[in-house]
Amino acid sequence: MKERTEQFCKEFFNLHQDLQPLKETMLQVCETLVKGYRNGGKLLVCGNGGSCADGDHIVGELMKGFLLKRPLNPETQDQLKKSFGDAGALLAEKLQCGLPAISLNAHAALLSAFSNDVDPELIYAQQVMGYAKKGDAVIGISTSGNAANVGYALMAAKTAGAVSVALTGRDGGEIARIADYSLIVPAQETYRIQEYHLIVYHFICAVIESEIFAC
Repeated sequence: MKERTEQFCKEFFNLHQDLQPLKETMLQVCETLVKGYRNGGKLLVCGNGGSCADGDHIVGELMKGFLLKRPLNPETQDQLKKSFGDAGALLAEKLQCGLPAISLNAHAALLSAFSNDVDPELIYAQQVMGYAKKGDAVIGISTSGNAANVGYALMAAKTAGAVSVALTGRDGGEIARIADYSLIVPAQETYRIQEYHLIVYHFICAVIESEIFAC
């Protein structure tokens, strides 16, 4: 782990003492996701309601700069400039390196078609079967831990050879028993669980970014 990442982790857990019991698992999740990205993998995320919005939020932090700037590598910048002139120079200046992440709630036509034609509880699992491969990861978010569609998605992930991560609360629910890694935050009420989830996935995104990018 880079020195700056270690310092970030130290400061984070000093500030969030109530998350100390999750520290080892959080770091394991970060390490696993970093390894996946370095090997060409991607991240799939799903949830319902507020957790659906959290999935979109995670994708937003990974697909563009979060705490660090992520300029394109010089070779890509040069290729853009040589191939497309002024437009290429604009792209070279403003585009950033992204970490591949997909929010599984974002495809309205597919979601509505599969819900209508097959089974609405399987809309995430269907996408996992289509997208996921060995080396990828799937994060399923459910405050109760018992969202059936999230649970089915994690089952599909394990079948596809992808790493499965549950982000939940209360007693962890069913998804905590399914997932390879379970992050059960110390809260009972839905809104409090969601507040913890924000802190946890911001930490994960920050650590991944720090480890992957040089700047």
